[in-house]
Amino acid sequence: MMKRNYLLIGLLLLFVLAACGGSGDGATAVEQPVNTAQSAESMNQNAEMADDDDMSMTATNEMADGDMAMAETEMKEDDAAIEMKEDDASMEMHEGEGDMASDEMKEDTMMDDAMADLPAWQKLPLVNARTGETFTLADFSGKAVFVETMATWCSNCRRQLTNVREAIGQVAGDQAVFVALSVETNMDAATLAAYANDEGFDWLFAVATPELLTELAGQFGQSITNPPSTPHFVIRPDGSVTDLTTGIKSTADVVAQVQATLTQ
Repeated sequence: MMKRNYLLIGLLLLFVLAACGGSGDGATAVEQPVNTAQSAESMNQNAEMADDDDMSMTATNEMADGDMAMAETEMKEDDAAIEMKEDDASMEMHEGEGDMASDEMKEDTMMDDAMADLPAWQKLPLVNARTGETFTLADFSGKAVFVETMATWCSNCRRQLTNVREAIGQVAGDQAVFVALSVETNMDAATLAAYANDEGFDWLFAVATPELLTELAGQFGQSITNPPSTPHFVIRPDGSVTDLTTGIKSTADVVAQVQATLTQ
């Protein structure tokens, strides 16, 4: 009887132990699903954070792209503004050049018209006795031109030309020109140049051509071809001429005659 009771007690203990062991395994099994759920939730949170980071990076990239686009637009606008300024400047330059060309054309036209109105004898060619260069009296348009006919054998001419030499120093060189025309139409330029150099007459000397003397006689009368009467006249800056003057004039008289044409 006692053995049987012991046996029952042993079986009960085994059953209790078995029950306790099963209960421990069950608790473990219960805890595992809880841990798995927590892990899944953590993964979801991490994924959401990653998504947030991706969205933030995307927004940052979009902002950067927007800034670059704005910068490119501003650069294009600046380039366009520069091109417009360059075009405006180019147009202004062309307009300025056009105005200058127009002014030059007007001046050339005015000069051509003025030349057309000059007497024929002012446009006849002469030769500078010293240099051999060809010129006309019309070349000095815009200045006063003192012209005296003379001859190398004429003593009155020498006295008058001496006064002219003194007068030249008293008249601004950029306002007036002095020309001595020899009526010795057969004289060569070298001989006339030697005469002028020997006398110290350092202005423009030329031998008048027969055609020029004929034209001058038609304009001023035959006295223009008579050197001893020391004939002379002044061409005004506009091409018109004074009356012919004869007789030896003082230095002051010569200066006054020239100055008078500059103030008219």
